[in-house]
Amino acid sequence: MFQQGLSGLNAASRSLSTIGNNIANASTVGFKASQTQFGDMLNNSLNGLQSLSAGTGVGVARIAQQFSQGNLEDVNDPLSVSIFGQGFYRMVNNGVVSYTRNGQFHADETNTIVDAQGRQLTGWLADKSGTIQYGSPKALTLDKSDVQPVASTVANFHLNLSSKESVKGVPFDANDPESYAERSSTPVYDSLGGEHLMTTYYVKTAANTWDVYASADGREVVADAVAAAVNNDPGAIGARKAYQDALKASPPDPQAVSDAAAAYAQAAGAAMSEALAAANGTPDQLAKLAAAYDPATGVGTLGGITPDQIDLKLADAVSVAPVKVGSLAFDRNGVLDPGATAALNDNKPLPFSITLPVFPDTGSAAPLVISTSFDKTTQYGSATVDQGPTSDGNPASAWQSYSIDANGVIMGNYTNSISRPMGQIALANFASTDGLIPLGDNAWAASSDSGPEVIGQPNEGAMGKLRSRTVETSNVDLTSELVNMITAQRVYQANAQTIKTEDSLLQTLVNLR
Repeated sequence: MFQQGLSGLNAASRSLSTIGNNIANASTVGFKASQTQFGDMLNNSLNGLQSLSAGTGVGVARIAQQFSQGNLEDVNDPLSVSIFGQGFYRMVNNGVVSYTRNGQFHADETNTIVDAQGRQLTGWLADKSGTIQYGSPKALTLDKSDVQPVASTVANFHLNLSSKESVKGVPFDANDPESYAERSSTPVYDSLGGEHLMTTYYVKTAANTWDVYASADGREVVADAVAAAVNNDPGAIGARKAYQDALKASPPDPQAVSDAAAAYAQAAGAAMSEALAAANGTPDQLAKLAAAYDPATGVGTLGGITPDQIDLKLADAVSVAPVKVGSLAFDRNGVLDPGATAALNDNKPLPFSITLPVFPDTGSAAPLVISTSFDKTTQYGSATVDQGPTSDGNPASAWQSYSIDANGVIMGNYTNSISRPMGQIALANFASTDGLIPLGDNAWAASSDSGPEVIGQPNEGAMGKLRSRTVETSNVDLTSELVNMITAQRVYQANAQTIKTEDSLLQTLVNLR
């Protein structure tokens, strides 16, 4: 008699518990609201269902989670990330895999990406070159070590050299803009990560034909090679050591230091003069350099001068006829002609191999040999314009910060404006998300009802895209929940009234005499 009312009270109580839990988690990131679903109950007899039965009340069929999309809220944390669309973050803790939509992550003391409960985010790590290594997802322990320097070996110059340019009436001079039509510069790096400026110059010699010259750090490569002769000259190396010995003498002897500087100037000047002669320097050019290190009036007589300063002053005195590093030929459609270009370069096809001396000596491997191409370089009638050169190599760089893109790639941002992939977040999805088992702490476990995990990359296939510096808020609609709570309260009260009425009827029967 009281069964219907009691079952109604129980069902309404369960519904209120679910609503209360939703309201309590209205501010929980990644929380998914639940809904209590009911089913009516009937008595069975030996002959089957009683067609005239009113039923025995109501039961809770299940509490279903609602995996609808929550709103995205901006936060100022690069490791906070939300999923817009389908999928779950795949977490692991002591070998136990769980799944969550809460993207509030941080890096622990081992640089592993974890959540507030210490569960580790899984994905794929990148190698030293920044290439993602796909396979079975593993905990994302990121390598924040410094980026090692890589010497440049390749450069590409992309220009349009106007067909309207005229042939210059003066010989090429890197310091005279009137002697060339255009120049283009790109940074290149030595083996220690030192930055150098590689510049190419373009001189029109005839219709559809151009000569290319080059400089390193503002000094034409032939003149730079002459100056760099001191780097490996035994006499200059010995004289530099003698200068250092004099400088460290105790007690100090200023005259000995001056004498050692003068001796270094003679050794360095002799090394450069020998290199200049080998580069076909003219008598006037050789005389100009010799005057720069003259024992009576040259740079070695300047008070307080150091070997490094002597090198630079002697290099400024070096002048030599520049030598082109190659030539370019275009067809009558303005497109680079590989065959004609090779014919102009002793039958050597592109790319050019340009040797860049390293001066002053940095202690790096020298010289730099750059394989130089001119992909997409054209000769049209429009204005000459530099479209932007590119080169490989990089300096040593220290880690600064993280960023995460829509594909889940975790970028490491380093000093010197370098960025490279450090890893990629994996997402998991299921044939039936309704079959996931809640674990608490915004986590779920797979079950036979959900089906096995399907792992994929964010923003690919059915997987949602990631949005960095945002979190997915709870999908609880407070207005709806408050209305549901009032309804459940009324249902509870009505079922209580049913029991009260049944009790009154029973009391009437008891009072019959």
